[in-house]
Amino acid sequence: SHEDLSELPPHIQVQDLESQIGDFGDLVVILDQLDLVISVDSPVAHLAGALGEKTWLLLSHVADWRWMLEGETTPWYPTMRLFRQTRPGDWSGVIERVAEALHSENLKAA
Repeated sequence: SHEDLSELPPHIQVQDLESQIGDFGDLVVILDQLDLVISVDSPVAHLAGALGEKTWLLLSHVADWRWMLEGETTPWYPTMRLFRQTRPGDWSGVIERVAEALHSENLKAA
């Protein structure tokens, strides 16, 4: 939410594009310009996956049936990587794995 963004430390820069999104067409234009989409299970994640955008999806311990019970991939979206909670409510573990994966991606890109 906007309130959560205002509580971030000043060295973390977030660009809020909500005012530029009128419909899914506008969202497609934005998604097409990103190197990576990181999202929870949402319409944005599904749209990014359907467009073939590189997407990392953060899933709760008991995820929706379409994500199956285990694994980091999904047959629905070949460019999507799944990050699952290992214990109910444990988002810190998910975020740690995402941070490690981001660090690895940055090392490969350098």
